[in-house]
Amino acid sequence: MEGLLKGIRVLDLGHFIACPYCGLLLAAMGAEVIQVKRPGEEQEAFLPFKVDPWQYFSVIYGANKKGITLNLMHEKGREIFKELVRKSDVVLENFSVEAAKALGLRYEMLKEANPQVILVAITGFGQYGPYAHRLAFDGIGQAMSGGMRATGFSGDPPLRSGVNFVDYGTALYAAMGTLAALYHRERTGKGQMVDVSLMDTAVSFRGAAFALYQLFDWIAPRLGNRSPFSIYDSFKAKDGWVFLAVVGNRLWRRFAKVVGREELISDPRFANDATRYENIDLLYLIVSECVEGKTVDDVISLMEQAQIPCGRVHDVPEVLADPHIRARDMIVDIDYPGLGQVPLAGFPIKFSETPGNIATRGPLLGEHNEEVYCGLLGFSSEKLAELQEEEVI
Repeated sequence: MEGLLKGIRVLDLGHFIACPYCGLLLAAMGAEVIQVKRPGEEQEAFLPFKVDPWQYFSVIYGANKKGITLNLMHEKGREIFKELVRKSDVVLENFSVEAAKALGLRYEMLKEANPQVILVAITGFGQYGPYAHRLAFDGIGQAMSGGMRATGFSGDPPLRSGVNFVDYGTALYAAMGTLAALYHRERTGKGQMVDVSLMDTAVSFRGAAFALYQLFDWIAPRLGNRSPFSIYDSFKAKDGWVFLAVVGNRLWRRFAKVVGREELISDPRFANDATRYENIDLLYLIVSECVEGKTVDDVISLMEQAQIPCGRVHDVPEVLADPHIRARDMIVDIDYPGLGQVPLAGFPIKFSETPGNIATRGPLLGEHNEEVYCGLLGFSSEKLAELQEEEVI
């Protein structure tokens, strides 16, 4: 079957996580995504592994993409990029506002070459506003949105999530914006700019926090894994940890029955969410006692019988071995030169008619220069060699 975005060409100038992952999502849906890197590009070596950091990012976020090199600091490089833009549908970039302008990546500049082009610009703080000139990473978004103040245990310092959810959330918004802009272009013939930022993503993920504060002067307390109103936490079993979500009266009654503590159902201290919250420490002690003498598998079996949401607290090796995750193709093994088989996260959206997938490895630096420059733009071999000599590509 053909991918949903077959026939769409994307130029991906992204680095680090948010922008390249957006490109990966579009590639998984069938778009031809051309990853554009600077000749001889190397990322800063901040990873604790004996591997070229550029190779690491290419392996993880370059899957399904083609790869070329192009020096946008060179005048010839910018002219070649315009030729690529004329033959493309989407440009993805996550340079700062000032750097994008210097490299000729402003929307006003690109639409001169292709009025139908869609520019997706991912930045720390957006294209306008008092902080538009600032740089940011995922943690800055978590901090400034108030998310770090809501994470962790009471008395601990502000805590960043161990998952870069602001980066990945921004990639999702950028991909959604790309799809919406393509749909708009299909109806009107007009391209546009899509402005997505880490800060906007982080604020949007705070959900009801702002309304609850304004309406009720309520800020959620820092409770670690707990919910303020339910049994919603990880509990230690004999051989590991299990997360339980006993939310509301119905699930509470099911839980009490399945663990053989039916007397708790009529106990006025645990009659409803409000009284359970008032006695939350005692309640957690009771639940912990119900769990600690059992294996994780035993607990999950009991909870499944009672239809109570639960799950083993996995570490990475357990995720890789989980049969359900494998059955859903959420871990795919891709061969990569010099590294062997590398497990990558699969494509999470399951289409019945146009399935997406992670099928090919990330490109080596400049691996598809000849295919793109000679095949797509019609350059001769001599011109390709000349551009290499001049360090344009």
